[in-house]
Amino acid sequence: MIARAAPGPLRVEVQVAVRRPWVPEPVALRRWARAAHRAARSRKPGRPARVCIRIVGAAESRRLNRRYRGRDKPTNVLSFPASSAERELGSALGDLVICAAVVSAESREQGKARVAHWAHIVVHGILHLHGHDHGTPREAAAMERLEVEILRGFGYQNPYHPVIVPKS
Repeated sequence: MIARAAPGPLRVEVQVAVRRPWVPEPVALRRWARAAHRAARSRKPGRPARVCIRIVGAAESRRLNRRYRGRDKPTNVLSFPASSAERELGSALGDLVICAAVVSAESREQGKARVAHWAHIVVHGILHLHGHDHGTPREAAAMERLEVEILRGFGYQNPYHPVIVPKS
C-alpha cells in the first residue's frame, strides 16, 4: 500500500427537504461523505472542498432525473459535479441529491439495514463527484472495491453481496 497525502477537509452542507421515510442525521451523512472524500484521494493535499447533500422526495427526484438524465422516474442518488471553474475558484466538489423514498424502498427490497444502505448511497455519490464511474466492467469493479473498503471502515458489509438472513 502506498501512503498518500490526505486531501483537504470536506465541508458538507446538508439540506433536508423531506424527513419521511427515515433519514439519517446530518452528522452521519457528513461522516460518510468525508470518508469517501478521503478515500478518493483526488484532491490536492491541504485544499479544502465543499459539497451539498440534499435529501428529497420522489417528485423532486423524478423531476431532476427526467431533466438531467432523461429518465422519468425517481432514483436513489444524482450527482452533479462542480465545473472545473467552480472547483478552482470555490473549491466546490459538487452536489448530491438523494431520494429518501427510493433509498428506503431499496433497503427494504434488498433486505439491507437502512443505515448501511444510506451510507453506501452517500459514498457512491461522493465517489462519482470525484470522477469515479461504473460505465465499464473495469470501472465498476474499481469503484465497487473502493466503496466496499470505505463501508468496511464503518463496520458495514459488502453491499454488492446478497444479504443472507438466517432462518429462525
